[in-house]
Amino acid sequence: MAGEIGITSMNETGDGPVARFGRLRWTVCAMLFVATSINYMDRQVISILKPTLEHSIGMTEVGYGYIVDSFQIAYAIGLLAAGRLVDKIGTRIGYMVIMAVWSLSAMGHALANTVLEFGIARFSLGLGESGNFPAAIKTVAEWFPRSERSLATGIFNSGANLGAILAPILVPWVTIRYGWHAAFLATGCFSALWILWWFSKYRKPADHPTLSGAELRYIYQEAAAEMGSAMPWRCLLGFRQTWAFSAAKFLTDPIWWFFLFWLPSYFSSMFHLNLSHLGLPLIIIYSASSVGSIGGGWLPSPFRKLGLTVSSARLAAMLCCACLVVPIFLTNYLHSEWVAILLLSVAAAAHQGWSANLLTTPSDMFPRTAVGSITGIGSMAGSAGAALLAFYAGHILQRTHSYASLFVIAAGAYLLALFIMVLLAPGLKKVELSV
Repeated sequence: MAGEIGITSMNETGDGPVARFGRLRWTVCAMLFVATSINYMDRQVISILKPTLEHSIGMTEVGYGYIVDSFQIAYAIGLLAAGRLVDKIGTRIGYMVIMAVWSLSAMGHALANTVLEFGIARFSLGLGESGNFPAAIKTVAEWFPRSERSLATGIFNSGANLGAILAPILVPWVTIRYGWHAAFLATGCFSALWILWWFSKYRKPADHPTLSGAELRYIYQEAAAEMGSAMPWRCLLGFRQTWAFSAAKFLTDPIWWFFLFWLPSYFSSMFHLNLSHLGLPLIIIYSASSVGSIGGGWLPSPFRKLGLTVSSARLAAMLCCACLVVPIFLTNYLHSEWVAILLLSVAAAAHQGWSANLLTTPSDMFPRTAVGSITGIGSMAGSAGAALLAFYAGHILQRTHSYASLFVIAAGAYLLALFIMVLLAPGLKKVELSV
């Protein structure tokens, strides 16, 4: 059954089940999970320290918006090359380079003492972190058959939630004891250990010394249908499927960035929580989003049992997630911290379930040779949308101190994105690439 670990198969004559395929591909998924956790720990440090930096360096809402913008713009620029990089040099070397760049940039924040310096550090971090998801999606396309990719994506994508959970535990503890500069240095050791782990253990399936023949055949069961020639971006931009994926990322990625970069500030301003009390609400919200990520990756499976195709089941799962975000428009009018946590937890979980399926659609619609590039194009669009929302958020909060319009935008973004996807790429039809 699709999405189930340790699946049994039928032998060639159909007489009955044979031995389990093996689980090495899930070890690879675990490596992606850890990398994504480190990625989100690094990027979330500044949002947790926002109230502290407002007092220590005089940072304003507009200044913070510009710092977030510098990250998002660099992230978009980096994605111009990140997807193509992993398509060209491969995931083994490409992922190590990507991790090294973003980790050094994250630690470089410890040297900053002004808004401008933070903007420069954040720009560098955005360039490095832009490669994580194109590399991870490319790895999933290499190691998993189509039927398991949304679950694998949901699992590694839930690393974002673990990173978002660990950051509000680690950052306040380090900051209170050693100062905020030290908080930016705390994750460097995790990055170094991961790079060594990836270098020593990761290979492509065909080159892996311990991969069983049965698991290799299972991974490559659809390989012939998915092969294709690499194509330049100008050709990929001619497909409606490229624009469908990019439009969905443009509309919905900014909502997750808003959660990451502004929820600590929301709880601080609305419910007067200080640094030592911010952790619990964030831990609850991102724990829920972790469940949503894995659950969203699994969600197409019951729709498949109802007789839907892989693509239709994916779209049905995305519709469920989009509807669950809608109640978030009420968040700004709540007087109960715990009701706000509940609504935000559901919305964050729904976003991650949505994302687990959305990130799988490039491998649904394109051959493996184009997956990294398509993911890069779409993620660049998502980062551009996030930069626009960050600019708007900084100015609207500086002028009104109200999050109302931001939560309204969040409530409607997913349904609009799904409508555009279905309009541009009905059924997530697979494209035919040729040189």
